[in-house]
Amino acid sequence: MSGRGSSSIFDQIAKDYLSEIAQMDWRARAHRLGGEHRGDELRIPLFGRAHRLTPEGILDPQGNRASHAVSVVLCKYVLLCPDKPAPMQDWVTFKDFRDAAPFAGAFSNNVERSLSSHFSNRLSALDAACSELGGYTPQTGLSYELIRQFTALPRVELRLLFNDEDEEFPAESTLLFPDNGSDYLDMECLAILGWLLADLLIRRGGGSGAALM
Repeated sequence: MSGRGSSSIFDQIAKDYLSEIAQMDWRARAHRLGGEHRGDELRIPLFGRAHRLTPEGILDPQGNRASHAVSVVLCKYVLLCPDKPAPMQDWVTFKDFRDAAPFAGAFSNNVERSLSSHFSNRLSALDAACSELGGYTPQTGLSYELIRQFTALPRVELRLLFNDEDEEFPAESTLLFPDNGSDYLDMECLAILGWLLADLLIRRGGGSGAALM
């Protein structure tokens, strides 16, 4: 979607979310979500970059209005803010979430297949892009050519698994979520979070990235 009409709709959605958030105890939520409350602002890092939720709107680190996708994710993160989230027990794929089916196809195409295509035979470029975005190598018993973990939001980590193309198989990427991720974001926002990661990595890898609003 694009154009003046859809922009107005998206602006209204963000405005409605912010109106709800304004009625809440920001200080308590900031503590539970790993953010910071300063005056009339709530600051939350997204992939290590501080964003500000203000009564006037959501601002990126440069002080510009954040994209619709980023705004929705940050608003939902604050709105859903669980009092007692379930403890994380395992890593799961997106399609493993109970309500993921309506978004699973788009997620596979826009995130995992997009990463596989862009970084096929470019493992070093993916490694560098991950490092630029703060990705680190976690301790796992998994056997992949590249495993990187990212702090997408203070309470939501993402884990990327990647095997490069070889003589028998094409490049393959898989994105994993903590199994309690749905306590913090709904399915649409978890999908957007994965798409944001793919977009950021592809841009750092020399591509144009996906067109997220």
